[in-house]
Amino acid sequence: MVVVGGGIAGLAAAFFLRDEPVRVTVLEGSSRLGGKLSVSEVAGAAVDEGAEGLYIYRPRTTGLIADAGLGEKVVTASATSTAIWTRGALRPLPTGQFMGVPSDLDELAGSGLLSGVGVARAREDALRPAAERGGDVSVASFVAGRLGQEVVDRLVDPFLSEVCSGRSEDLSFEAMLAPLANASRSHASLAGAAGSLIPPPPAPGEERPPGIATIAGGLGTLPPVLAEAVRAAAPGSAVRTGTTVTALARTADGWRVTVDSAAGPESLDADAVIVATPAGPTAKLLATTPGTSAAVASLADIPYTGRTVVTLAYRRGALPASLAEQGVCGYRVPAVDGKLVKAVTFSTVKWPHMADDVDLVRCTLGRVGEEDALRRDDGDLVAVAAAEVAEATGLSGGPVATRVNRWEDALPQYTVGHLERVERIRASVAGMPGLAVCGAAYDGVGVGNCIASARKAARQIAGELRRKGS
Repeated sequence: MVVVGGGIAGLAAAFFLRDEPVRVTVLEGSSRLGGKLSVSEVAGAAVDEGAEGLYIYRPRTTGLIADAGLGEKVVTASATSTAIWTRGALRPLPTGQFMGVPSDLDELAGSGLLSGVGVARAREDALRPAAERGGDVSVASFVAGRLGQEVVDRLVDPFLSEVCSGRSEDLSFEAMLAPLANASRSHASLAGAAGSLIPPPPAPGEERPPGIATIAGGLGTLPPVLAEAVRAAAPGSAVRTGTTVTALARTADGWRVTVDSAAGPESLDADAVIVATPAGPTAKLLATTPGTSAAVASLADIPYTGRTVVTLAYRRGALPASLAEQGVCGYRVPAVDGKLVKAVTFSTVKWPHMADDVDLVRCTLGRVGEEDALRRDDGDLVAVAAAEVAEATGLSGGPVATRVNRWEDALPQYTVGHLERVERIRASVAGMPGLAVCGAAYDGVGVGNCIASARKAARQIAGELRRKGS
């Protein structure tokens, strides 16, 4: 069988099929594997260029890492507290919040994040009748309708910007804040729904590890390990880069996959195909396959945006010690405050295993609608990032090393109606035996979401192949 795409979703899908009696070929069009997972050095330290953490409470995600032989390299964050840089100061993000939606309005009032008028408006949530909604709505319209626009601007929008560089007025409430959307159906107030999703504080003496983890050496070390496991799983299995799939066609026994590489065009016959590429390339491939027009149209409706990550290395001790003492591992910046940097991680505070001769600071720049500002050259972006970090934290001195990573069209935007689009895609693909799709375009942009999507696709194909062989 063939897996199209060598990012984390495609490699995970192939890895999940390693115990099946099937030869797997992974085809990746670019020159390297891993997609948005990649690691390189900054000031001598191995630092992720793309995704840098995952939720440890997803046992199937950590199970994949353990099965790949990297379980002993999983390290949890030592600090997970996030601040918001707004209204002239770094202010603590309330602990009583879920995905940026506050549950404790007294704590919110004390944080200084909102004006007095904004706090008063948020308190109206408890007095308003339960919201009635039919179809999907934007995050901004639903949250602002309950808690007011300031909550959207200074808490929820920064959260969504960090997750996918998106805008709350465009993004789907049902898709982006799914747990909250579900809980809101059984709670009169949105704050009450958020509170129902927040775990109770640990009991005295109870140790509860942070929910965020990474791999020592970076998440970017995972793809080559998965690729090697796929190659070793069955005789003839292969993982190829620089090989672009240009067409899919049904045959009497399965699929014909047309590819183009440095060696020229060729065709591969496969019992089944998993397509693990972004929405646009997936739509182009399915457009060559009769019977998938509904999927093609819905895939074309999923927009993408880019992300720019600037990594700054400072001399050790440049970061104010108070940040680590308070357990603050970073901060978010509301778009209404007019800054280009939208999220900052103090990497050597969050991940102590990285601490050496430098303090590492990771800056995420821009969001949807700010593409022109991000087209500036690397030097300009570094200067902006360093200046804004210094303004927010009082950090002393300039960086001793820097790195700029530009991820073009990296993040799908789950705009209003996304869940219905995904339903149409999957229903259309389900009509084609031996075909499955997976990746960030469907059920979540995080590493764990991509792995879960890959597992679902692998199980579907494994089941079909078993039935076909019986």
